[in-house]
Amino acid sequence: MPEGDAVFRSCAQLHRALAGRALTRAELRVPQAATARLVGREVLEVVPRGKHQLTRLSDGLTVHTHLRMDGVWKFAAAGARLPGPAFQIRALLGNQETTAVGLRLGMVDLVRTADEHTLVGHLGPDLLGPDWDAELAVANLLREPERSIGEALLDQRNLAGIGTIYRAESLFAQRVNPRTPAGRVEDLTALVERARTLLSANLEGRWKGTTGSTAPGARRWVYDRAGRPCPRCGTPVACETYGPPTQERLSWWCPRCQPLPPGVEPAGPAPRPRAR
Repeated sequence: MPEGDAVFRSCAQLHRALAGRALTRAELRVPQAATARLVGREVLEVVPRGKHQLTRLSDGLTVHTHLRMDGVWKFAAAGARLPGPAFQIRALLGNQETTAVGLRLGMVDLVRTADEHTLVGHLGPDLLGPDWDAELAVANLLREPERSIGEALLDQRNLAGIGTIYRAESLFAQRVNPRTPAGRVEDLTALVERARTLLSANLEGRWKGTTGSTAPGARRWVYDRAGRPCPRCGTPVACETYGPPTQERLSWWCPRCQPLPPGVEPAGPAPRPRAR
């Protein structure tokens, strides 16, 4: 699933293409909004909220979208052939110059701008947003001190925008085992600020990575590197699948650089065996 930085970049593209112009084409190809008449409304702005996208229109309406696992926005010149198979198109927003095509979008809603909170009000402080509040994020993580920090970081109610990539990379950078209970993490503030730093470093242009290196295969510390040597100590990177039922996610860490604190039992449900 695209994480906060990818959603931020996508919103920036949409904003550049649509903001300040009236819609000459607007189709929301989902049952709950298929009959909406949006042509003629001006796009005021497109902003991210965690992993959600808010396209705000004149007259107080907002098109809310979420990329989920494989959604993407593509662009075509007005009047040109649209990208992607037609059956995958969930939204079309166009003006006299450009048409934005939302393919495989996981969520498409039309709400009054004043009611955006009904869709995103449950989210914690946005790591990349103007509402970022590290103190509140830490307090949210500590609401369930026995929950593993790996699970807690992915709960968007605690802080918004982080996913499995930045979870793995932030925990490695701070030498925290993902199974450590949130209440036993030595410096939660440093951890959430590290996540914010890593996300912020990838807001412009293409994804650059988390290590500072542009060499092939060296842009990540541990994410998706199971069995490969840890960049710090050479120990093979470990990987497991765990999390609440139906929300299990892959987790990567270095067993040597990220040990559990002394006397601490691993928090979280038993891991599911990885498919071979």
